[in-house]
Amino acid sequence: MPEALQRAINQSTGDQKEVRRMVENICAEEVRNNPFAVPLGDRERLVDELISEIMGLGPIEPFLQDSSVSEVMVNGPDSIYIERSGHLIKTETRFRNAEHLMHIIDRIVSAVGRRVDESSPMVDARLLDGSRVNVIIPPLSLIGPCLTIRKFSRDVLTVDKMIEFGSFDERMAQFLEACVRGRLNVVVSGGTGSGKTTLLNVLSSYVPESERIVTLEDSAELQLHQDNLVTLETRPANIEGEGEISMRDLVRNALRMRPDRIIVGEVRTGEALDMLQAMNTGHDGSMTTAHANSARDLLSRLETMVLMGMEIPISAIRRQIVEGFDVMVHLGRCKNGRRAVMEVAEPMHIADGEVCMNTVFKRNQQGELVKVGEFTEKTKSKLVRI
Repeated sequence: MPEALQRAINQSTGDQKEVRRMVENICAEEVRNNPFAVPLGDRERLVDELISEIMGLGPIEPFLQDSSVSEVMVNGPDSIYIERSGHLIKTETRFRNAEHLMHIIDRIVSAVGRRVDESSPMVDARLLDGSRVNVIIPPLSLIGPCLTIRKFSRDVLTVDKMIEFGSFDERMAQFLEACVRGRLNVVVSGGTGSGKTTLLNVLSSYVPESERIVTLEDSAELQLHQDNLVTLETRPANIEGEGEISMRDLVRNALRMRPDRIIVGEVRTGEALDMLQAMNTGHDGSMTTAHANSARDLLSRLETMVLMGMEIPISAIRRQIVEGFDVMVHLGRCKNGRRAVMEVAEPMHIADGEVCMNTVFKRNQQGELVKVGEFTEKTKSKLVRI
C-alpha cells in the first residue's frame, strides 16, 4: 500500500480533497482484498491518519487544526503535551519512533529553507500559517528530538476581542492606541508565551496606511495588513558557517530603507543598541518586544543587551533608554492562566543615576487593576498630535 499511496500522491495536484479521495479508494481496495485487515470502526480514523501523515505533520496535525490548542510541545517521540486555555495537558498521542519525529521536523524546517542536523542541532522556523516553531535535537537534547509549536490564531485578534478576553480594558486600549497614533516608541515585555507578538500585531494595526513599515524578525510571525510594508527575516549561517544575516544587520539595513516605522519582532542582544539609536535619531513610532519579568526589570535587560553590542557607560545607556523609549507595556499571566497587560509605564528621567518611572496602569495577579494613573506631560505633549 505505501507504493500505491506514493504513486497516487505523485499523480495528484496536491489538493487535500483529491488526496483524501485517492487514499479512501486505496484503503477500500485493500479492505476488499483483505476484509480483516482493518476493523470497520477504524477505517475512517486510518484515512485521517494517512492524510495527516501525507499532507500534514503526522500525529500532531489534529492539534494544529484544533482552535482551542495554543501550543504543542513534543518532548521526544513518546511524550506530547498541548496547552489549552492556559493549562498544560499530556496527550496519549505518540510518534512511532525518533526517525518518524525527525521526518516531520525535516518537513517543517526544509519548507522555510532551513536545516537541522548534528552540526546545527537548534533551529527556529515557522509553519505556513505563521505559527512559531523551535526544534532542538541530539546531541543537545538527551531525550530525543524536541519540537515546540506556538500556534497563531487563524482569527485576526482585534482590540475588541482582547478587551472581551480581559487582556486589557477599554481605557487601557485607548491609551495604547493614542501611543501608536501619536508615534510614541513602544516596547512590549513579558515572559515566554505571554502574548508579546500578539499584542504587537494589535498595536501595529493602528499604524496609518500612509506610512511605510519595515518589520524585522528571526522567524516572520507578525501579521500586518498595511500596503506599504516590507518584511525582513534573519538568516542563519550555512553548513560552512558563512552567510549569516543577524538582527543587527537587518536593523542597520532598515535605516536605509526610508522607514516611517521600524518594528522589530524581538530584541535579544546587541541589536538593542541599534534600535535605541534609531529611536533617538528621528524614527518615532517604532516598536519592539523583549523578554522581562516586569517593566522595571526590562530596564536592566535593555542595559545588558546594549552592552552585548558595545562597551558604553551605564549612564549613557540609561539616557538613551529614557530618550528612546516612551512607553513600556508589560504582559503576564494572571492566576487563572489568562494573558493580560499587567503594567503600562513610562521612563521619565534619571535621578541619582537611576531611571525614574511613572506607572500608568498596574494589575495584581488576580487580574484586577490596582492603579490607574496619567502619563506625564512629556508623553502627553506627543499625544496631542493624534
